[in-house]
Amino acid sequence: MKSTGKWFLGYGLFLFLAGLAGYLSNPEAAKTALISGTVFGGLSAVWGALMLKEFCWARIAAFFTTTLLCGVFTWRSIVSWQAVAAGDSKLFAASLITLMLLASAASFVQLVRSLRK
Repeated sequence: MKSTGKWFLGYGLFLFLAGLAGYLSNPEAAKTALISGTVFGGLSAVWGALMLKEFCWARIAAFFTTTLLCGVFTWRSIVSWQAVAAGDSKLFAASLITLMLLASAASFVQLVRSLRK
């Protein structure tokens, strides 16, 4: 569980930095990127810290949070790429959200592997 805890500390940091990057790319319209990156990045880091302390229930909490984020990032990626295809200039946002989806999917796989052990 220690390796999964370390993974989730890194994943939390990544979500925070991605939210910050989204905000800095468009401060007028992307305030929610900073808020959600901070909230879910912080929550993921907390799950990671609790896993490092061997709190087994933290893996279950991380599982539900990560599943939620995979769903949200899938939906937002589809909407963003549709906007790009329609000629909107949201290429950075679409790419960033897709990267967040990939990181969430990798985190989900890490959790499933740790639950099997």
